[in-house]
Amino acid sequence: MFVEHLRLLIKQNIMKMKLFTFKTLLASAVITFSATSIAQTNVFDDVIATSPNHTLLEAALIQEGLDAALSDPTANYTVFAPDDNAMNALAAALNTDINGILALPNLSDILLYHVLGAQVPSTAVTNGLIATPLSTSNTLKLTVNGSNVFVNQATVTTVDLTTDNGVVHVIDAVVLPAQTVADIAIGSPVHTSLVAAVVEAKLLPALTDPFGTFTVFAPTNTAFDNAVASLGIDIATLLGLPNLADILLYHVLGAEVQSAGVTNGLIAAPLNTANTIKFTVDGSMVYANQAPISAVDLTADNGVVHVLDAVILPNQTVADVAIGSAAHTSLVAAVVEAKLLPALTDPFASFTVFAPTNTAFDNAVASLGLADINALLALPNLGDILLYHVLGAEVPAAGVTNGLIASPLNTANTIKFTVDGSMVYANQAPISAVDLTADNGVVHVLDAVVLPNQTVADVAIGSAAHTSLVAAVVEAKLLPALTDPFASFTVFAPTNTAFDNTVSALGLGDINALLALPNLADILLYHVLGAEVPSGSVTNGLIAAPLNTANTIKFTVDGAMVYANQSPISAVDLTADNGVVHVLDAVILPNQTVADIAIGSAVHTSLVAAVVEAKLLPALTDPFASYTVFAPVDAAFDALAAALGTDLNGVLANPELADILLYHVIGAEVFSTDLTNGNVTTLNGQDVTVDLMSGVMINDATVTIADLTSDNGVVHVLDQVLVPSLTSVVENKNQNVTVFPNPTVNRIKLNGVNGSYTVTDLFGKTVLDGVSNGQFIDVNNLTEGTYIITVLDSENVYQTQFVKL
Repeated sequence: MFVEHLRLLIKQNIMKMKLFTFKTLLASAVITFSATSIAQTNVFDDVIATSPNHTLLEAALIQEGLDAALSDPTANYTVFAPDDNAMNALAAALNTDINGILALPNLSDILLYHVLGAQVPSTAVTNGLIATPLSTSNTLKLTVNGSNVFVNQATVTTVDLTTDNGVVHVIDAVVLPAQTVADIAIGSPVHTSLVAAVVEAKLLPALTDPFGTFTVFAPTNTAFDNAVASLGIDIATLLGLPNLADILLYHVLGAEVQSAGVTNGLIAAPLNTANTIKFTVDGSMVYANQAPISAVDLTADNGVVHVLDAVILPNQTVADVAIGSAAHTSLVAAVVEAKLLPALTDPFASFTVFAPTNTAFDNAVASLGLADINALLALPNLGDILLYHVLGAEVPAAGVTNGLIASPLNTANTIKFTVDGSMVYANQAPISAVDLTADNGVVHVLDAVVLPNQTVADVAIGSAAHTSLVAAVVEAKLLPALTDPFASFTVFAPTNTAFDNTVSALGLGDINALLALPNLADILLYHVLGAEVPSGSVTNGLIAAPLNTANTIKFTVDGAMVYANQSPISAVDLTADNGVVHVLDAVILPNQTVADIAIGSAVHTSLVAAVVEAKLLPALTDPFASYTVFAPVDAAFDALAAALGTDLNGVLANPELADILLYHVIGAEVFSTDLTNGNVTTLNGQDVTVDLMSGVMINDATVTIADLTSDNGVVHVLDQVLVPSLTSVVENKNQNVTVFPNPTVNRIKLNGVNGSYTVTDLFGKTVLDGVSNGQFIDVNNLTEGTYIITVLDSENVYQTQFVKL
C-alpha cells in the first residue's frame, strides 16, 4: 500500500487549551458579527465542530488550517465527513495512532479529497457518479446500491446535514486519493464497457479500497462486444444479467500477481470462488483461461491490472472436470504442457473430451517404450495426441451408435466407436464413465490413450472397394481390436465383390444375411494375423495361424500369383502404423478342408509337400468346393521314389506332379458306402478303377482308412500312389489298343496288334520290352502297379494301360 512507503512525521499535540481558546475567539467573532447581520451557518462550525462523532476530523481540519475555508459563508461545499471510528480505523490500517495521522505530510490532500466544490445533496447522487474533489489528484466514485450509498469504499451513514454554505454526508471510512485498479480502468478509453459493468454490479466500493490488494484481468470493449455476440445478447442485456457481479469478480484475484509471477499451468482462485482461473504461458503469449493477455503490469496503489482480449466466465468447463479428478492428473499435466488450456476453457465453445485415466497414461508410456510420464509429456506431437481425444461438438453417450465415426480436433484421423452390449469403445479404449457434463461440453472417461495413428482399420475404411468388409467389422464389434495402435496385424481384406460372391456361394439372400451370421466375427478374425507379415515374407507353402485359431491360412506362391487359401491376393503391402493389409479377391473361411486333413496327419507329410509343390492348395482349400481325395501315405511315396530310383525330392521335381496328384481327386464327395465297381473320372481327366471285391481298391492301391470327413469333402487313405498316364507318353500316342486280361497276374495279350513293344511305369521308366507276334507277354516279374504298354508296327503307335496284380 502506498502509505507503507510514507514516512510518518510526528507533530506536537495541539493543546486542549489552545483549541478551547481558538473556539472561544471564533465564537466571539460570530456573536459580534451577528449583532450587525443575520447569522450564517456553515459545514464546519455547525456540523463538524458540533458533532460528538467528528472530533478527530475537526482536529485534523484545524491543524491543516482548513476550518476557515469550510466556514466561508460565500463558499459552497459537499463534505464527506469520516467519523471518529473511521479515523481510528485509518490509524489502525496505517499501523499508527491519531497523532500519526495528524503527522501525515499529505494530510491536507487527504482531507480535501473528502470535499467537493459544489453542493451535492443525496438526491443528486446516482450510481456510478464520478466527482472531482478539491484535491484533484483523483476522483471520487459514488455507488448507490439499494438503500446504501458509497463514496469509494466508504459507506454513507448519514446524509444531507445542510448548512448555508454546503452539505455534509457522514461516512464510515476515510477515503484516500490513492490510484486504484478501478482508476486504471476508468482512465482507459478501451475499457468503458468494463467500467459500466463494474458500476452496474456495484463493485466500485470493493475495487477503490485503498487498503485492498487486487489483480484485475480487464477485458477490453472489443472483448465485451465479442462476449455479447457469443451469448446472443447486447451490452445492455449483459449489464442486466443477475450474475454480472459474479462474472466480474471472476476477473479479480485477492492478491497482487505481477506478470513475472505467472507460470504455465498456474491455477489461481479469484474473488468469485465458483471457479479458478487457469494460466497458460506459450512463448511470448500468456492466457487467462481462453483469453490472451495483451497488456500487463498496469500498477495501482492497491494492485495490478492485466488487459484481456476476451471475457472469461466462471463456467464449469471440460478442463475443470479433469482438473477436479484425482484419476486424471497425468491428463491435466499433458494439457498444461501442450498449452491446450486456452482452448478447453473457452466458455463459448462446445467439446466432447475423451479423458484417459492416469493408468491409461502409464500403460501408454509402457507400450511406447518410454521411460516415464515425463518422456511422454516431452513428445513433440503431444498436442496432436491430446486433440485426437477431443471432438468439436457435444456428443453425449446416448448419441454414440455402433460404428459411429467422428472427426476430432486433430483431423489426422477419425475416432471409431463400438457399442457392444453395455460396453462402449472409442477406438481400442473402453469408455468407463460417461456424461460428465460441463458448461462447454461433456467428458467421457477412457481406460486407454487413443492415438491418431493410421491403423489397418483405416486402410479398409478409406477404400471404396471394402465397404462390405467395414460393415462386417463394425457388425462384429472388431474395431476395438483393429484400431489398437500398440498392436501389430496382417489383414487379408476381401473386396466387395468377394463378399458378394460369398453371399451367393452360401445361398444367402444378401450381404445383410451374411452380416447376421452368428459366426461373423470368427470368419473375420480368420482373415487377421497377430503379427505383421509383408508380402516379401510370404513363401510357397507358408502356413500361418490367424487370430481365429480354429484353422490356419495356407499360402501358395505360383509365379507372380499369391494365394491365401483359395483366394488370389490382388494387392499387397498397404501399410498402416499397426500392420499391413493385403487385398483378397475372395472371402476365406475357417472351414476344415481336405487339405487340412492331410496337413494334420503325421503320415501324409509327403503328400502335403507334393500338394504345396504342385501349387494345389488354392484348389483343395476352397471352402465352396466338394472333393474326394485318395491320400497316399508317406510310405507310398517312399515306395514310388524307390521304384523310380530317386528320393522324395525327385518325385516332387517331376513335371507331371500336378497331374499325378489330381489323379487322386474326384470333383465330388464320395463316401466309401457310395463307391461301386468300375471307373471314376478324376480331376486330371483320367479314370481310376474302383474294385470292391476285397476291401476297397483304387487301381492297385488299397484304401486303408476311409471317410475322413471335412467341410469340403472326404479323404480316403491309400497305401500306394496312383499314377496316371503321363503327358510325355500320351503326346506320342497315335492309336488305342486293348490288352487282356486286365488287371492281370502274370501275362497279357494284345488284341489284334503285333510289333515291337515297350512297357513303362507311370514315370516313364522302361521295365520290359520285346516283340509281340500275337502271343502272351510275360509280366510275372513286374511288381504290382499300373503300367503303360506301347506297341510300334510299320505304320502306327499304339498305347494302353494295364494293372499288374
